[in-house]
Amino acid sequence: MKGLAGRQTRGIQTGTRLDVVDNSGARTIEVIAVPGYKGVARRYPSAGVGDLVMGTVRRGTPQMRRQIVHAVIIRQKRPMRRADGTMVFFEDNAAVVTTETGETKGTDIKGPVAKEAAERWPRVAATASTIL
Repeated sequence: MKGLAGRQTRGIQTGTRLDVVDNSGARTIEVIAVPGYKGVARRYPSAGVGDLVMGTVRRGTPQMRRQIVHAVIIRQKRPMRRADGTMVFFEDNAAVVTTETGETKGTDIKGPVAKEAAERWPRVAATASTIL
């Protein structure tokens, strides 16, 4: 079971636009890189729930726009299988703006947070109102 615990369905790739669901000032980010991604040559880097990504702010306050930020993915539309066999998916792709160490920039998260992201990032779990 140890090998299966870290495996997940990756539903987000570079170029994907994510809704930002915290009060950091950003509204939408576009994924530009996935730090630590190890893949095959010419394959687009992909990420899943709980992964840290780098993105550029596309919509938001004038101070936040066109900045490069780190974010943690907390929801994805693509169905993912959990260790107990259940399939989970959400109605949007969402992220939370963080520092590179995982400290959240905002103080509030709107909507549910996937359990996988909450287990991996304790500061995201502390800020979340609902964990599914």
